[in-house]
Amino acid sequence: MIPWLTPESPFPPLNTALTTPNGLLAAGGDLSPQRLIEAYRRGIFPWFNEGEPILWWSPDPRMVLFPSELKISRSLSKALKKGNYEIRVDSAFSQVVQDCAKPRKGRSGTWIHAEMISAYVALHEMGFAHSVEVWTDSELMGGLYGVAQGRMFFGESMFSRVPDASKIAFVHLIKQLERRGFRMIDCQMKTAHLASLGGREIPRKEFSQILKELVNYPDRTEKWCFDHEPIE
Repeated sequence: MIPWLTPESPFPPLNTALTTPNGLLAAGGDLSPQRLIEAYRRGIFPWFNEGEPILWWSPDPRMVLFPSELKISRSLSKALKKGNYEIRVDSAFSQVVQDCAKPRKGRSGTWIHAEMISAYVALHEMGFAHSVEVWTDSELMGGLYGVAQGRMFFGESMFSRVPDASKIAFVHLIKQLERRGFRMIDCQMKTAHLASLGGREIPRKEFSQILKELVNYPDRTEKWCFDHEPIE
């Protein structure tokens, strides 16, 4: 059994999360900005289908990416160097989230439904959620969004309309985060896509220890602006 949260309930300890399904910690509560900010500070994220109760997760192990371990394949390196795209940040946050919400090939549904979209748009308006976008000829071709606290970035989702667009956005994000002193990116669940970019799993205890340090740096809640140093 997992606890049912009221709007006033605190999150339970992470070590009480279920092992099957991996990381299910609690249900209920709300998606207010305050609740989401507290969840991320503790290494907890919401993930549930439309029409279901809100479910809160903290899996063990946890998929992360350390900026120094970023892997750029030969083909991705060529795509980055072509430069036939423009990187923008926070210029179309809602559009990025909505494009991430569109069903993927072979899937009929999405967990990024109206309730989730509204919650993250609210975080964006407060300066905690950000989007990195790849544009070509004034058309959004790919991107990603996530949440930043202190020197920690929590990746949420990404999409591509053309090959490598989301990877290009991801590489630019990682390079910028590294320059700003961010030491870890939360990728939540293991995927082959993230592993190909250098993501790996670490124990939840280790994740929590690093997280506790990084989220206690001052928050920068202004609209993001990236420099454009060449990607090597």
